[in-house]
Formats: sequence, structure tokens, C-alpha cells
Amino acid sequence: MEIMIEADRISKNFGSVRALDSVSIAVARGTVLALLGHNGSGKTTLVNILTTVLPPSSGQASVAGYGVTKQPREVRKRIGLAGQFASVDGQLTGRGNLLLIARLLGADRQAARARADMLLELFGLQDIAARCAHTYSGGLRRRLDLAMSLVGHPEVIFLDEPTTGLDPSSRIGLWEIVESLVAEGTTILLTTQHLDEADRLADSIAVLSAGVVVASGTPAELKARAGQRTITVTLTTIEQTRAAKVTLAQAGLKPEMGRERNTVVLPMKTTEEIASVVTPLDLAGIEVHELTFGHPSLDDVYLAIATRPNNGQAAHMTGGPTVPPSAQRRGGSHERASQPGGPEPAGGPRRARPPAEMARQFRVHPGDGAHPAGSA
Repeated sequence: MEIMIEADRISKNFGSVRALDSVSIAVARGTVLALLGHNGSGKTTLVNILTTVLPPSSGQASVAGYGVTKQPREVRKRIGLAGQFASVDGQLTGRGNLLLIARLLGADRQAARARADMLLELFGLQDIAARCAHTYSGGLRRRLDLAMSLVGHPEVIFLDEPTTGLDPSSRIGLWEIVESLVAEGTTILLTTQHLDEADRLADSIAVLSAGVVVASGTPAELKARAGQRTITVTLTTIEQTRAAKVTLAQAGLKPEMGRERNTVVLPMKTTEEIASVVTPLDLAGIEVHELTFGHPSLDDVYLAIATRPNNGQAAHMTGGPTVPPSAQRRGGSHERASQPGGPEPAGGPRRARPPAEMARQFRVHPGDGAHPAGSA
């Protein structure tokens, strides 16, 4: 198992403000860790430390095996970063921005042009490549910024809320690129406030609140710990909905009015318990329009965590130390290993990834320089 991103009890103070408090994570090669958290939770501060922009107040961190404080140049050679705000030169064309980064990273003119053309096509920017970036919309600037972060074939990519400002089709396109890159072994740390994004892309999730990791695990693990499965009963009128709630309560169940119109929601452990819902409603002559058996979503996870008092301590949603998945994928096998006495990193087994034809394009000629676009 090769750990590509590791933070061990990282803390960061800004004067009297403690932005991070003993944060520990570990991300294996070829996996995605999603950092979730409210505004001001410390996500960007952690990214800035891992990308050598800020020094930690205490603790140790490494990326691709190099210490972020002792070997920052080696770290920067191996990473790409797309920050919260697009870092593009408005006076250069889209193509010019990509050529600039490629040349700074040591590519010759021919290789730089080939790389720029590939990325322009991949991000759907070829038709506006000759326009100055200051004429781009916010979403187009964001796409260009993301393309710039990939110029140098980075081993590790940090994406700080990368889909902010993107339209739905562009978001899906970026997700597909991320999935393809990961399938080829790239390691990604993603910060996001879009729970559907984390659910689709992340192998593991760490939830930050007030600078503390309050929960970590795979999406499935967090959902399982966040709450029970539910049955949603949809009725046709508000009168029937109220009557159904009373009837189910009299049957010893615990119904609640649902968020959607004319729905009642009940916690359930197994599908066999559906009969205990249907039978009393049938006996009462209440017609059910629809029954839905649902699982907790990441929205439920996040809301459950966000409503808990922090008190400076991590919530016990991890069920003990959570370890990163093995970097070994041959034969579809996965290993899990504990790290006694070390940090408690977020991680878990990977889900299947889509074909990686696009990602293979990123390995045409290995990069040997830094990857500073939008970054340190």
C-alpha cells in the first residue's frame, strides 16, 4: 500500500484562531478522498498546507513521500492544484495560458502545443482557445484553470471545490475526467460542498467541522452509521396524509410528516416490515399512492453531523480508526492495514471505475517539472 497524501495531527493557528486542530488523514495511490465541511471548517487551510502554500503550526505532512515543510520543491514537482478561484492570466488566450504553464514546466514548443491541444479538446475549450481569458465567463475560466492544473501530468491533484461555477453538463464532464485519471493511478484530494459529488467520486470521506475531523469512512459506512433506512408513504390528499400518520402511530409505529407533499416517513430495518405499514392503512381504508424504501443519503449524514455539538472533539462516527485502501489492484483485490500509533486516516475500498481512455492521454510523455497552475 503506497500512501500518497498523509497528514499526522496537523494544526494551524492564525493568531488566536485555531483553524485546524490535530487533523490526520491518509490517502492511498489511485484513490479519492473528499473533504466535506461548512464554510470556515478548515478545508482550504488543510489544502494550502498540503500544497506547501502555508506551513503548519504543528504536526507533520507528506505528499508522494516528501515532507511538505522540509522538501516543498519536491512536493510541488508532483502535484497539481485547482484552488477555489480560477488562477488564469486574463491577458493571455486560453491556449496561451496552457502553453505558458507547459513551457514553465520544461516542455519544448512541440510538446507544449500538443499538450495544450489535448487539454483544450478534453475540456471543450478548443473553439474559444484564441480568445483572451478575460473574455471568458466564470464557468469557462474555471474549466481553463482545471486544465492548467493537469498540464504537468501530476501524480497527486488537489481540487478545492472544483465544480463551483460550472453548469451541470460541465460538472458531469469533470467528474468523468476525475474518474478516468483515478483509474490510471492518480491520487486526488477533493474539497466540496456538493454531497452528490462526494458520493459519486470519493472512495473515502472526511468531514471537517471547526478544524476537527468529526467523521470519516467510505460513503457507504457513513450512510450506515448516520441513521436507519426509511419507508416513505405517499398519499393523495392532505386529509389522508394526516389520517395515515394517526393510524400508523396508533399501530405502534413512529411516523413523521415527510419533506415532500402528502408523505409520511417511518424508520425501518428490513423490507419485511413493510407489511406492518400497509396492513393498518388497509384496515383503515386509507389508499396508498406509493411506497418507497430508502437508504440514508450523504445529505442525511451531513445534517446529522452538522447538528451535533462539537465541543472540540471528533464525533464517534468512524467506528475506530479508518484506514486507506491498498494501492494494489491486481486481480481486483484490496488490502486494509492498521497503523498503530499513527494518524487515523480516512479510506476504504474502491468502487469500480469507468474505462480510462481519456486518462491514458495524460501519460503520453511524463512530466518532470512542478505543477503550479492555480497553486503554490
